[in-house]
Amino acid sequence: MSGSRKRALVTGGSAGLGLAFVRQLVATGYDVLSLDRDKPDPDDHGGEAAIRHVGCDLSDRAQLDQVLGGLVADGPFDLVVLNAGINATGRFETIDLSSHLDVLRVNAEAPMIIAARMLESDALKPGGAIGFVSSLSHFTGYPGAASYAASKDALAVFAASMRKVAKARNVTVTVAFPGPLKTAHAQQHAPKGADASKRMDPSRAAQLILADLVAGRKSSVPGRANRVFAIAGRLAPKPLTALMRRLIYDRLQR
Repeated sequence: MSGSRKRALVTGGSAGLGLAFVRQLVATGYDVLSLDRDKPDPDDHGGEAAIRHVGCDLSDRAQLDQVLGGLVADGPFDLVVLNAGINATGRFETIDLSSHLDVLRVNAEAPMIIAARMLESDALKPGGAIGFVSSLSHFTGYPGAASYAASKDALAVFAASMRKVAKARNVTVTVAFPGPLKTAHAQQHAPKGADASKRMDPSRAAQLILADLVAGRKSSVPGRANRVFAIAGRLAPKPLTALMRRLIYDRLQR
């Protein structure tokens, strides 16, 4: 990787929104370090020399601790995009405890640890930015994916609480709240018969989120429909949660 190019770290960069982030960053002149449990498909990354993969299962704290030193040493980065996320859907009481814990570890604990270590070690360049990928579910209840919603809420609150620490190091913090995306992960956890045509293309979501991240905006809700949903969630949380229950939770049980 060239020392003259801008540099980015993306977690969960082998598929879905993470892969879209990686592609967008490379296309705009970044060298990218992708941290993911799964190896990327060479065809997905186009064999780009500007991309390097580091394997790590973020649900395993020992693995994360093992690679953290190397991540810090690979800095300083211009951008850090903490995107990796998993889900567990169904009736809360029927999902095994280990699945709930994995969701919390991957979606909340891992990005918190990475962000804290990056900041304390000055592994971001002055003028750099950290992006936390939360979820549109932050603005409503999410029946049928309670631990996912909890993890994404925790991440949003943590990010807001870290802004003063980051600002002291001349680093901005952006929280992204993407809605449903056209990804294999979203399809896996969607109710049977859900209409995938209404989901946003991950490449478009990545483009919009990265624009907000580079601009140093505090939040990013990509897409007009998602922004309307977020406003509705603030103004009428109970009816919107009831709607989510009918659209998702009730249909997951069929």
